[in-house]
Formats: sequence, C-alpha cells, structure tokens
Amino acid sequence: MTDFVQSQINNQILTVRINRPERKNALTHAMYTALGDALEQAESDDGIRCVLFTGSEDCFTAGNDLSDFASGLQGSFRETPVGRFLMLLAKATKPVVAAVNGPAVGIGTTMLLHCDFVFAGTNARFQMPFANLGLCPEGGSSLLLPSWVGRVRSAELLMLGGAFTAEDAYRLGLINRVCDPSDTEKAAMETCEKLVNQAPAAIRATKMLLNKPIQQELEATMLAEGELFSARLKSPEAAEAFGAFMQKRKPDFSRFK
Repeated sequence: MTDFVQSQINNQILTVRINRPERKNALTHAMYTALGDALEQAESDDGIRCVLFTGSEDCFTAGNDLSDFASGLQGSFRETPVGRFLMLLAKATKPVVAAVNGPAVGIGTTMLLHCDFVFAGTNARFQMPFANLGLCPEGGSSLLLPSWVGRVRSAELLMLGGAFTAEDAYRLGLINRVCDPSDTEKAAMETCEKLVNQAPAAIRATKMLLNKPIQQELEATMLAEGELFSARLKSPEAAEAFGAFMQKRKPDFSRFK
C-alpha cells in the first residue's frame, strides 16, 4: 500500500482509506494500484467478509490527479491501474460499503455506483465533470446511471457536469443515508458489522444475483468507456481543459468542432 491509501483489517472488515489530504485525496496511478491490490486481497482472503472505502471527514476524493493523468493512459484500458481497479470493483463478490464526506468528484462518484451501500455526510458534494474536462463517462456510469435515475437526469449530470448534494443523491437513489459528517463512517461501519454477521455465502449469492442481469453488458460498457476515455485524454479538448484548470481559468472550447 502507498502511504496515500491505507488499509486495515478488523473484525473481518477491510477498511481502505484514501489519505492524501494536501491534494484533496486526488488519485494517482500508484493510488489506483493500491486500491486494486486491496480489492484483490479482499477476494483472496477468506477472513475478509466486507470492504469499506472511505476518506476523511472533509473529503472522499477530488477525482483523478490531473497532473498525473495529463500524459494519458499507457496500454489497453483493462491493463491500466485505473482500469484494473474499476474492473475488480465491478466484479467484487463480497459486499462493498462506502462512507463519503466532502468532495466526491469523477471516479469519486462513479465508483459508488458499484458499491452495495453508500453513506454520505451533509457536506458531501458529488460531481461527474467529464465533459467539462473534454473527457467522457467512465466506470460504467453511462449504463448504470440511466438505469437508476433515468435518461434525462443522467444527461444533466454527465453532460453539464454540475455538482449535487447528498440530499440530491439520496433523492435520486444513489446513496442509502445522509449523515452528519462526524457520523458517516460510523454508520457505514455499523452496516459492515451487520454484513459480516450474515451467512457469507448467502450474501455473496445475493450480490451475484443482483448484478447478474447486466454483468456482461456492464463489462463491455466499461471497456468501451475506458478506451474512449484513454483517447479523450490525448484530445485537444482535454489539453485545453487541463491547461485551463492549471491556470485557474475557464476553458475555451469555441474553436473545436
């Protein structure tokens, strides 16, 4: 594990904490590798029955570290650290719980679509600003989001890329509960404790049946999104968006067709 991704096993719960506060928990390739390693550990260790993803009381993750992703992704999407993590998350057989406070940007929102339980603090702010950055949806969000919240709401969230609150997320059915930020992780942990006391094979079977109807379609969608996302990272639009972000100005897409 990198120092920026910390893991701990306690009472059959693997807690994975994103811990890079000086950069608002922005994710690098190395951090994605550590997150993927944690999921592989959970799958292979019979002593782990549940995974909890969390950040701090102030921040879940600001999304990808743009300075780390500006050079693009190397190789096929499935083989990249981010692709490996997302595919492992989508195929996880054990329950995955998330505790979210503060910013949950990009992957910080889309990864939650693969979690079985999500608890968010009143200070949580969700956002999928892919189009704003000259990119496209990832993590299966172009399939999962419309199936949950409908086509027009998905278009608003993915094309306009605006932020939305924990109350909005609850109303859309994206999270289980809105908490005081100081109680978010506690609420998530209480659910993890309930899960580990259930019959483990029954829990895995239930999760498999819930996911089975769209499993193949989801994998195909994630791979298609990933390849297009990789291409978009190298696009002139993304270069303009990334440059504008670094220069703290609004991007100008007026010259693009």
